[in-house]
Amino acid sequence: MYSISKKISIGKNASIAKNKFINDEAIPAAKTTFKCCSCNQENTIEISPYQSGFPIFQIYADDKVLSKAELLKHSMTTETSQRMQHFGELTVKDLPTLYFGTNCSSCPATYICVFSYGEWQPGLEILNISGIWEYKEAE
Repeated sequence: MYSISKKISIGKNASIAKNKFINDEAIPAAKTTFKCCSCNQENTIEISPYQSGFPIFQIYADDKVLSKAELLKHSMTTETSQRMQHFGELTVKDLPTLYFGTNCSSCPATYICVFSYGEWQPGLEILNISGIWEYKEAE
């Protein structure tokens, strides 16, 4: 799990075994698998609430890694509703949104995972994985 600091271009969306975790399903960590788009290897990711990931703002600030338009085009995020703007301009389901980079365990493919975690309503904590996309560093 690492942050991404260089410009990237988004490729295929990997298939994920499970993308929504409710309350205790995410404690101590949400664990799921995704299939590599290049070699079909099944890879495991583990997301620990309040510990895993980096703020999605780092990706689109000054179009440093990806533009807001790219994040929206690939359905990685959506525009945040007016009442939740304190979480940033782009979120997943109006919750605090994070990302991380990961690699396939058997080939050189690189991936970006975008997810959100927070209290959806009193007593209901949700971790939503927006998706996992293959990426390449831009030349």
